[in-house]
Amino acid sequence: MVALSDRPTARSKRRLTLQTADIASDTTVIRSLDWDRDRFDIEFSLENGTTYNSFLIRGEKVALVDTSHEKFRDLYLDTLTELIDPQQIDYLIISHTEPDHSGLVRDVLQLNPNITVVGAKVAIQFLDSMVHQPFKSQLVKSGERLDLGNGHLLEFVSAPNLHWPDTIFTYDSKTQTLFTCDAFGMHFCDDRTFDEDLDLIEQEYRIYYDCLMAPNARSVLSAIKRIGELPEVKMVATGHGPLLYYNVKELVGRYQEWSQTKAKSVKTVGLFYVSGYGDGDRLAHAIADGILKTGVGVEVLDLREAQPHEVRELVELSSGLVIGMPPQSGELADQAEAAIGTILAAANAKQAIGLFEVAGEDEESVDVIRSQFREAGLTEGFAPIKIEADPTEATYQLCEEAGTDLGQWLTRDRAVKQMKSLDGDLDKAMGRLSGGLYIITAKKNEVTSAMLASWVSQASFQPLGFTIAVAKDRAIESLMRVGDRFVLNILEEGNYQPLMKHFLKRFAPGADRFANVKTYPANNGSPILADSLAYLECEVASRMECSDHWIVYSTVDAGRVAKSDALTAVHHRKVGNHY
Repeated sequence: MVALSDRPTARSKRRLTLQTADIASDTTVIRSLDWDRDRFDIEFSLENGTTYNSFLIRGEKVALVDTSHEKFRDLYLDTLTELIDPQQIDYLIISHTEPDHSGLVRDVLQLNPNITVVGAKVAIQFLDSMVHQPFKSQLVKSGERLDLGNGHLLEFVSAPNLHWPDTIFTYDSKTQTLFTCDAFGMHFCDDRTFDEDLDLIEQEYRIYYDCLMAPNARSVLSAIKRIGELPEVKMVATGHGPLLYYNVKELVGRYQEWSQTKAKSVKTVGLFYVSGYGDGDRLAHAIADGILKTGVGVEVLDLREAQPHEVRELVELSSGLVIGMPPQSGELADQAEAAIGTILAAANAKQAIGLFEVAGEDEESVDVIRSQFREAGLTEGFAPIKIEADPTEATYQLCEEAGTDLGQWLTRDRAVKQMKSLDGDLDKAMGRLSGGLYIITAKKNEVTSAMLASWVSQASFQPLGFTIAVAKDRAIESLMRVGDRFVLNILEEGNYQPLMKHFLKRFAPGADRFANVKTYPANNGSPILADSLAYLECEVASRMECSDHWIVYSTVDAGRVAKSDALTAVHHRKVGNHY
């Protein structure tokens, strides 16, 4: 192993180093070591930093598997060009498009615009909006192969939701190495390339699983099942932490054991669609994201590849079903029609159903299928989503909100149970924590949203900042990620009821939250409520995960008070275990 830099970057005093090592025949790992990172994006705190792993595979042709975080730009690109002339790289395989692994894709393509980017369809779609330049691409699905020559035959394994919707694994038959990006990894920064000291890493391995993989336990089991169909896996080349070589069987087995236990306790939605048809991939993943926000699991099944027994098994274990309408004609029509028949035969009246179009033409009628499921007694989790034009960001937001509605319906009994779970005196004592009344408004591109909030508190002077607790299943949560901008509207005592009543009501997926409400645009583009007492223009600086909420810390860019002598409306609750 070669340490290429132990110096802090000019941008930060935190220690960033880079190491390389030959890990198998013609295979080199480039490890970006982030020694002092104490929080991983919006997920969880880190005790031992983290690493971002990238790999070079040299056959007759050369493939680069993933890149690194943009904070390593200079170190990574210098190292890459020392290892190989970028003009010799033929393929850039994208395991998924999360920025910590694809943050330097654009930079690599600038070094060699002739590189072919290989990834799942959704990954390539996401990259189009990230790279902002034309690039060659090759879409791959589970089971497809890429021959690099010299025995390096790469086979791709679909692994959606681990933990990004566009995830694929890559298996090199020559070295029997499985490149898995996030799966089987850990946030652990150490000089050792491999997992030789199991006692040292097993706690971080479990924490990582619990935070990132457990919510998608059924997807983990599906991925492990697909891995089992490969020849022997001698090494798991992860995207974070040490590579698994000494304890592959043990650590993969733990994922399976934990996921089997978790899957039994979590409700699941079976999501069926034909990948690669119309806009189904991205629409399906948007719905899945909305469902996952509610704590309900999602298992995705491609009707193009599914066997009848797989369809039936997934229907039988699911509490809810979502179906993307398959084509009426073409080579897939008969297979898809048979799969719909299998779903109908296996479904039961205790399940919820949601339907969506994927192309707006040449597909099964939503209304016909809808009637059949209604006759079978299933409850509609969301109204059918019909595509009449090319999908926009608003369409994908509608899909996410529809998925959230379905997940909330499936967890309604859990919500009621939680409301009754605390001791009466404790409930009342928690309820004495009062707060102001605020409405958060946000706009991102063409998507807008709003939420009534009372869990707001100033958190810093320099810079001016405050925190908001946002429930994970709120629609606006997806517009309050790090870097997003919004407005905090402060309501006036004695004059807040109309606004509170409006924003407390339940909105249908995709509905305009601002219909019949007077607004004008802030400098950051978000709506300001004309009848608010004051407003603050804000930017999300960081997020911390709690059990059922995100704690969103934001800095303030501007603000104004409409009535200097008025007071903020105050919210008093009776109990503290629900809103």
